[in-house]
Parts: sequence; C-alpha cells; structure tokens
Amino acid sequence: MKTARMRRFRGFTLIELVVVMAIIGLLLSLAVPRYMHSIERGKEQVRQQNVAVMRNAIDQYYGDNGQYPETLDELVAKHYLRAVPLDPVNGDDKWAVIASPDESKPGVYDVAPASSPQGAPPNRAGAAR
Repeated sequence: MKTARMRRFRGFTLIELVVVMAIIGLLLSLAVPRYMHSIERGKEQVRQQNVAVMRNAIDQYYGDNGQYPETLDELVAKHYLRAVPLDPVNGDDKWAVIASPDESKPGVYDVAPASSPQGAPPNRAGAAR
C-alpha cells in the first residue's frame, strides 16, 4: 500500500515529458509561420493606408492652392498632415516622390514607397486630376 501511494506522487516520467514537448513543438511549428506572415501583411496594409492618406493630402493641397506642394514637408507645414508617416516595412519616413506628367505643374504629384520600382507611377484608381 505504501509503494502505490508513493508511486502516485512521484511525478511525470521522462517519456511523458518528451511527448508533451514534442506536441508543443509541433503546434508552435504550425503557428509561428502564420503569425509572422500576418505581421508582414499588417505592415503592408499600414503602408497602403499611409500612401492613401498622403495622396489625399496632396489632392486637398492641390484643390486649395491650385498647385502641387514642393515637398512632403510642405504638407506638414501647412497642416495637411501632422507628420510625414513612417513606412512600416522599411521603418523610415523616406517616400518616392513622383512628379506630375504635366510639366507645367511642378511639385509632388504622387508618392510611392521608396522600395517600389520607380519606372511607372502606382495605380491611382478613383483619383481625378
């Protein structure tokens, strides 16, 4: 009787601990890649939102002043933006400035992430200029 009681309170065997650790490792190997992918997708969505906010500010500036701002900092100085937003993918506030296709209208016509290709301006669906 004494040995049965002692055996019950001794704890887990090494095999039981190894099996539990293997199950935890398997579950983590499935969950961590999905978590990391969702973080990257979130950063891309924040980047798209930041570009949309800056494009809206440029459109409002053009509507009010009849010309495009010379720099993105001019949008901040005239309170169209509180600050130039950070690019969450790169971690800095560097944006590619795109000039107007109409050479008679100088200034910042559009913005794109600095890491995007500079060959063609991004699609601005719904924006009338």
